[in-house]
Amino acid sequence: MPRSPRAAIEPDRVDLPARRSASARHPLIIIGNAVISAFVLVALAAGVALFVGKQRFEAAGPLPADRIVNIPRGSGMRDIADILSRDGVIDQSWLFIGGVLVLKAREDLKAGEYEFKAHSTMRDVVATIVEGKVVAHQVSLPEGLTSQQIVARLLQDDVLAGDIKEIPREGSLLPDTYNFARGINREQMIQRMQQAQLRLLREVWDHRSPDLPLKTPEQLVVLASLVEKETGKPDERSRVAAVFVNRLKQKMRLQSDPTIIYGLVGGKGTLGRPIMKSEIEQPTPYNTYVIDGLPPGPIANPGRASLEAAANPARTRELYFVADGTGGHVFAETYEQHQRNVTRLRSIESDQKDQVPIEDQMAAPSAPAAVAAPSSAPSRGTPKPRLPAAH
Repeated sequence: MPRSPRAAIEPDRVDLPARRSASARHPLIIIGNAVISAFVLVALAAGVALFVGKQRFEAAGPLPADRIVNIPRGSGMRDIADILSRDGVIDQSWLFIGGVLVLKAREDLKAGEYEFKAHSTMRDVVATIVEGKVVAHQVSLPEGLTSQQIVARLLQDDVLAGDIKEIPREGSLLPDTYNFARGINREQMIQRMQQAQLRLLREVWDHRSPDLPLKTPEQLVVLASLVEKETGKPDERSRVAAVFVNRLKQKMRLQSDPTIIYGLVGGKGTLGRPIMKSEIEQPTPYNTYVIDGLPPGPIANPGRASLEAAANPARTRELYFVADGTGGHVFAETYEQHQRNVTRLRSIESDQKDQVPIEDQMAAPSAPAAVAAPSSAPSRGTPKPRLPAAH
């Protein structure tokens, strides 16, 4: 309604604000509000810190190139952070520690030798250590080495640790390429090789030829070691094994040159010179020119191929083989065929000798001449380093 001029100039009446209740002014309420406010601020700050930390945790690291870092056994989380920082893998130890704690991986950090790629993120670094992706080293042990020679190679490998108490039994180790981490004990490597050989031997023995003239898996290892030392050509192993098996069946002496050498030098493996004529008939427990049947034990550590060849030799009637002058062998069923092969080898050796320059012949040191074995010998000749002799 219209107001009078007097009423229009009078101020409006405004209600007074309500007074805060006594409970709202209570100290506990004030403290509670402060605590909640502080909690909100802390949570907000923590959220910002986690966001920023996550970004930096997953950002490319400072490492300019791939690097291998060794984390010793017994290293704690802070020790590992210091090592990584010192080697330039990370640039902020506290961020590494925080990431490990957030991921709850403190107890999962593993010692070892690790390779970190250039600019690895901190997440990648932690994952590598937690998963134990250590650097894999290798040791390659060729077929045909004796146990003494294998031990010598393991002792020369400075990545392995510890000593070897005794030379393993001949033929009990499986030659192969083995992966291992730095610091693995040499005795552990020996055990791995022995276990691998036992598994393979069981497998091969279970699939052997039914008419094999062998009574035990140990005899199979002995025969395989002869095959291993007689030829390095994969396509000859089963035929060399067949020659020995055929001779065993006919009660003929095996007459294998490597058994002469093993009888003379044992685990040393090599004679270092040609076999002398007197040594062919020199009695030793391993000399198959003197003893009947197989030698009393292996003369080397055979590989898978030789074990399989010995377990399943070729179906032939061959009783002889001799070097062919090119690194392989020629085989024969009869002595007459064998003699022709021997004559052919002698001719090849003579031609090779004639082709040597005179000055080389004069400079060459004298060495005992290679001698022919008895007529029934199946052998390829004598092992390296000399040229094979005809047998």
